[in-house]
Amino acid sequence: MRKIPGNQEHRAWEMGVEGYAVDVPVTGINNGKITLSVVITCIVAASCGLIYGYDLGISGGVTTMPSFLLKFFPSVLKKAAATKPNIYCVYDSQILTTFTSSLYIAGMFATLVASRLVKTLGRRNVMLLGGSTFLVGSALNGGAVNVAMLILGRMMLGFGLGFTNQAAPIYLSEVAPPKWRGAFGTGFQFFIGIGVLAASCINLAAAKHPHGWRFCLGLAIVPAAIMTFGALFISDSPSSLVERNKLEQAKRALLNIRGKDTDIEPELALLIRNSEMAKAINEEPFMTIFQRQYRPQLVIGMLAIPFFHQMSGINAVAFYAPVLFQSVGMGNDSALFATIILGMVNILSILVSAFAIDRCGRRFLLMEAGIQMIITEVGVAIVLALTTGTDGTKRISKGYAVLILVLMCFYAAGFGWSWGPMNWLIPIEIFPMKIRPTGQSVGIFVNFAATFLVSQTFLTMLCHLKYGTFLFYGGWILVMTIFAALLLPETKGIPLESMHTVWEKHWYWRRFVQG
Repeated sequence: MRKIPGNQEHRAWEMGVEGYAVDVPVTGINNGKITLSVVITCIVAASCGLIYGYDLGISGGVTTMPSFLLKFFPSVLKKAAATKPNIYCVYDSQILTTFTSSLYIAGMFATLVASRLVKTLGRRNVMLLGGSTFLVGSALNGGAVNVAMLILGRMMLGFGLGFTNQAAPIYLSEVAPPKWRGAFGTGFQFFIGIGVLAASCINLAAAKHPHGWRFCLGLAIVPAAIMTFGALFISDSPSSLVERNKLEQAKRALLNIRGKDTDIEPELALLIRNSEMAKAINEEPFMTIFQRQYRPQLVIGMLAIPFFHQMSGINAVAFYAPVLFQSVGMGNDSALFATIILGMVNILSILVSAFAIDRCGRRFLLMEAGIQMIITEVGVAIVLALTTGTDGTKRISKGYAVLILVLMCFYAAGFGWSWGPMNWLIPIEIFPMKIRPTGQSVGIFVNFAATFLVSQTFLTMLCHLKYGTFLFYGGWILVMTIFAALLLPETKGIPLESMHTVWEKHWYWRRFVQG
């Protein structure tokens, strides 16, 4: 093995290139300085989460609006009008769930295309493309006259989310100072929470209007316009500019976000060196990620975290919170108001994460929240089992409905300061530059595939498993927590270019990177 010598006291290793171990100096790299420019830039990039959050929040409320159901899904209204329905099965309709889940089919395929576009066009331009596509989908949904047009609009939204969910988290991790990368990385999840809360408030305001559903779906144009317009005024990330041989632009971008009085030469040199090594190999990225030395990134970043993120059941709650609260005895307005409360708790918990993630570390938050979420899922199952009966025909009292809301708030809080932001942060942190876009692409594909599975099956599971649905997700959260405790290394404060050290020190993963 050949070495390219560098500073022997301060080194960053970019592993995985056959035949080389590269030493590059990292002395003087900005590790913690926060400038106004980097804050504004990261806010703009994180605002891409608005469109994802808005869609998550709006779809659940719209699917409970009588005017929407009457026009597109009248069979659901007939079931709800039954004299003594099973409360778990009122909204069990595969066509209705297709309205929600069709977005994620499109998103799955869009993110595979986006991995190439992120490398060739840059992170910023892919954000612009995603925002523009989402605008088209919003217009189609707002003006839909039949189910086919409705689902076509959802698919356009999916393409938009596939592009923005690919580009924005990468951009945030590459631009943020390493010391505070966790806090900046939670920005994407924070804007998702803002989008969910805004959508819940709009659902409540528009619920009784005969065309309220059009207003709700069409208003998705606003968050899409905000993030698209904002992206016009930021530069691409220095890593992306170096990757595309735009070195002068990369230098200007680095000076802008790190501060004019900062020596950016060491960081720029490191980016150039890593980029040159990645290009020298000239391997197909989709084949490279299956090499033995990338096994930790493959298992953790591309499979486990995106899959577990969805199997926590959070998007089942996000999609169907109004449906869920109506099913357990709340009126339509009360159910929508309960969803707003859930959204506010989620936002507050994300702020807690922004404060704690770089202090307490990723693993601690994941394990603590895992225990908290398991307790609340089991609690919801017990309350439902005791109050609704085995056949699900009993209506529970308002007091117990409020208790379920309180338990769901504790569940949402745990998710908000753990698996929510970690899903967007940890995978990006652990991917080396050469496979970062590809790794993120595969991870989002898995996330969207799991989201499709959850959204398409939750109402059917609720109908057949009843309260056991929450035990099902509680079991998955137990698996997730054990995984975090045993197989997830701590990554807080480690520069992206030095992330190899976490694998070399880990009791299990070191056998792959040192073998």
